[in-house]
Order: sequence, then structure tokens, then C-alpha cells
Amino acid sequence: MDRAQLASFLRTRREALQPEDVGLPRGQRRRTGGLRREEVAALSGMSTDYYSRMEQQRGPHPSEQMLAALARGLRLSLAERDHLFQLAGHAVPHRTVRADHVNPGMMRILDRMHDTPAQVVNHLGETLAQTAPAVALLGDETRYTGLARSAHHRWFTDPAVRQLHPAEDHHTQSRLLVGHLHASYTRDGRGSRAATLVDDLLARSPEFAELWREHPVPAGYCPAKHFLHPEVGALELHCQTLVDPDQSQTLLVFTAVPGSSSDEKLRLLSVIGAQQV
Repeated sequence: MDRAQLASFLRTRREALQPEDVGLPRGQRRRTGGLRREEVAALSGMSTDYYSRMEQQRGPHPSEQMLAALARGLRLSLAERDHLFQLAGHAVPHRTVRADHVNPGMMRILDRMHDTPAQVVNHLGETLAQTAPAVALLGDETRYTGLARSAHHRWFTDPAVRQLHPAEDHHTQSRLLVGHLHASYTRDGRGSRAATLVDDLLARSPEFAELWREHPVPAGYCPAKHFLHPEVGALELHCQTLVDPDQSQTLLVFTAVPGSSSDEKLRLLSVIGAQQV
């Protein structure tokens, strides 16, 4: 671990970021460019003291999880993330296995959608980042660990997950998720994380196994999605997508028809999401 170079790298990347780049207001009292240490710490989900000590060359040896959080908080490119890991004395993450680094451009878009339910997911259905309204709508999907990180896995193993959708939509949703996982498995092959998910679900869910044998293929058209939210009730939303082919990640944006009751409920969820921050 090269403490001096790590501290210098963190400082230069922090000073290169502007508040607007990460969805923060600039404010009238900001006299210097770049982000403050406490802002980077908050974006990375760590204490200001922990981050400050790294910049001061006196912090602990950061774990891979901390470095990945810093890479997201500082909006690092893949090359910059790899450099960060090397400076901290860790092996460079395998890019095809660890699909948990959000593209900086995708993060910049997400940062500007603070009043809209939006989130970045990878090809395994793992949510990597969410806006506050998305958390208010769907819950914090970034908190899961292990196989449960995948929404595909949770759908077939956790009955509580299905309560957010009407019963008449469950079969369609099941086919859609199996189709997406089939595509990931076909691309990544045996020995991949997709294969691990498939093997576990084949053993645990008869419904998944039956659908898997049918080889469903996800359609290009995304129909309206129906939700039964515990606080605002029924919503009909449309899901717009932006795909980053290099990272196998997708930005999902949930919208409602303007002036509809669902649109009003989304506005309420934005307020709820802001209060939860």
C-alpha cells in the first residue's frame, strides 16, 4: 500500500469533481472548487474521519469494499478504479466477474434525477445505485448480500418481494426475469455468477425450473408495470431504460402518464424519499 500516492490520488480526484457532477448544490459559501471531504465521505457511505485519514496518509488499510465505495463516490472510470486498487495494495478486480462498478457517465445521469425513481442494475439483476425516490418506491435494493443481491433470485425465493406487484402480473414478471437470466447465462457460460444463480434457483424453485426449460426470451418492448405500494397504493408506471453495453448495466427510470393519479403518487414518493435521506 502506497499511502502517499493513495492520498494524492484521492485528493486530486476529489478536487476535480464539482458539486453539480454529483447532484449537490454548490451553495454561496463555497470558495474553492471541487468537493469537500465530508461530501466524498457521504457519497461513499463512510465517515468523514475515515476518509480524511486516508487523505492524510494515516488511515487504515482500506478493504476492497471500501475502495469500491470510494470508486463510486468519486465517479472513477474503470481504469481509475483499477489504479485505486493497486495503490491500496489490492489486486485489480476482475471486470467480467465483478460487475458492480457503475460507469461514471451513468452515475452523472443518475445524480441529476434526484426527484425521479431511477436505479442502475447490472445484467444479473443486482441494483448498484438508486435515487431516493426509487428507494421510496422499491425499498433499498442495494442492502442485500450474496445471491439475494439479484432481484431475479429474490423473486423466486422470497414471497414478500411479490407483494409489491398484483398477483395477476406475477407470471408475466416471472417469465421476464427468467428470460433475462437466460440471456446472461448464455453469454457468461458455466462457472459464471449467472450459472451460480441458475443452479441455485433450479434446486430451490419448481416455478423457475419449469420456466427455464421453456427458454423464454425477453421482448424488446417493456409493458406498463403495476405496483401495490404500502403507502400510496396502486401505481401504473412505465420503465424507460438506458443501456451501457461495456458495463452490462442498465439505468431504469420509472415514469407515469402526466396528470394521472400515478403521477401524483410518484410526486408524493419523491417527497417521502427526500425525507428518508
